[in-house]
Amino acid sequence: MFPPINDVTPNTWEFLRDPMIKPTGFREYDARWKFPEEINLPGITALGFGLGTQIQRRGIEPTIAVGNDYRDYSVAIKHALIIGLIQAGIKVQDIGPALSPMAYFAQFHLNLPAVAMVTASHNPNGWTGVKMGFERPLTHGPEEMSELRDIVLNGDFDPSSGGSYEFVSGVKEAYIDDLVSDFRMSRRLKVVCATGNGTASAFAPEILKRIGVEVVESHNKLDYTFPNYNPNPEDMRMLHDMSNSVKSSNADLALGFDGDGDRCGVVDDEGEEIFADKVGVIMARELCKIYPNPTFVADVKSTGLYAADPNLKAHGVTTDYWKTGHSHMKRRVQEIGALAGFEKSGHYFLAEPIGRGYDCGMRVAVEICKLLDRNPDKSMSDLRKALPKTWASPTMSPYAADTEKYEILTRLVERIVAMHAAGEKIAGRAISEVVTVNGARVILDNGSWGLVRASSNTPNLVVVCESAESEAELHAIFEAVDAVIQTEPGVGEYDQTM
Repeated sequence: MFPPINDVTPNTWEFLRDPMIKPTGFREYDARWKFPEEINLPGITALGFGLGTQIQRRGIEPTIAVGNDYRDYSVAIKHALIIGLIQAGIKVQDIGPALSPMAYFAQFHLNLPAVAMVTASHNPNGWTGVKMGFERPLTHGPEEMSELRDIVLNGDFDPSSGGSYEFVSGVKEAYIDDLVSDFRMSRRLKVVCATGNGTASAFAPEILKRIGVEVVESHNKLDYTFPNYNPNPEDMRMLHDMSNSVKSSNADLALGFDGDGDRCGVVDDEGEEIFADKVGVIMARELCKIYPNPTFVADVKSTGLYAADPNLKAHGVTTDYWKTGHSHMKRRVQEIGALAGFEKSGHYFLAEPIGRGYDCGMRVAVEICKLLDRNPDKSMSDLRKALPKTWASPTMSPYAADTEKYEILTRLVERIVAMHAAGEKIAGRAISEVVTVNGARVILDNGSWGLVRASSNTPNLVVVCESAESEAELHAIFEAVDAVIQTEPGVGEYDQTM
């Protein structure tokens, strides 16, 4: 009999015996906790038991690929998870240390329906979590996560025989071969490869070298203490470091990867840090020349250029703005048959015939190199400058407790919708529309906009702004949106501002 989910305290006898799981770790589409403050190893085993129970109850073939990122505690987390999966009768195929997209690839390579990837993604050390799914290439969304949470927290497990364990070698090599086997650069390209000492260090330099890129290594030695910075290509510290490396090495661009390799950040040859949504527009401009009249999905944090760019309009592009989050975006790309999805955080979802629909930073890096190879007379800065000019903020995250952030957001959305209804202005401009598919995206009459939503993975709100007019208007939009946010006493300081 599995022990009940108890109110266990660290450094006690019960902590080594009974599951401890903070309920807020079950998020919209990931499971993520501070370890061991919010979850202990018996709690991870309960999570595996719950996932296995969920797989069995849904009538899915009880086999799963399991991997782990490069953190010193991730192997212990993975083994605890595997114990729970086996208790539920699941046949586990352990692919070893991996990137998240390598784990997703393993589902296809090994012909398995399910995946569980132990990773805290871009979160700092001290965090752990699991990205999981059982309908490739999709991962758990809110419905599946809610179901899993109830199974686990209620101890509603179904023990079953037939579970087993097998370590499967060679998946890393097959994954890399799949990325590089059909392409070789025809132009010289010098690229700073930034991995922040994370898991991508074991993949990205080799991948780039094998397609004929000259690699300038930047923090490519595996080191799970992350001695230089936390690998997160949306963080300005990493982007600034990438920019400095480009300038000092005279590289053509820099490509940076997050802790589990499913995101890619770009800095151009002039050291300009290009936010991922603008990189997505550059890629979309290229893809629509190859694949006529495509549909693209962009998340609500992304630039308005996906809808406004004259080049995309001229090529018959249809753009669908959707909920932020890798699970939401993957599902939307599949649902509407889009060619690709682009997310401001650096997740890209390249569907057939380019990719398999899951987010893979390595695939994006290869596709960017292909794009430059097809345009030998263009630099990355040329492609950036060819876009219509807009002024955009970084992604900013004021603190809001996990237990309060969604209620706070609900009130903020109501206030913003009421402002629109009352004819109030933001930054001196009329509000033309408020998109509430994921928080509130306030669109002004000139196409400029500001967004507030709740982070799915951390105790924060998320704020992004973009102006089609000027830097001054960008700041005015932020100040107006922030003034609404500051009416909530539960909102704390920002992690970074403009």
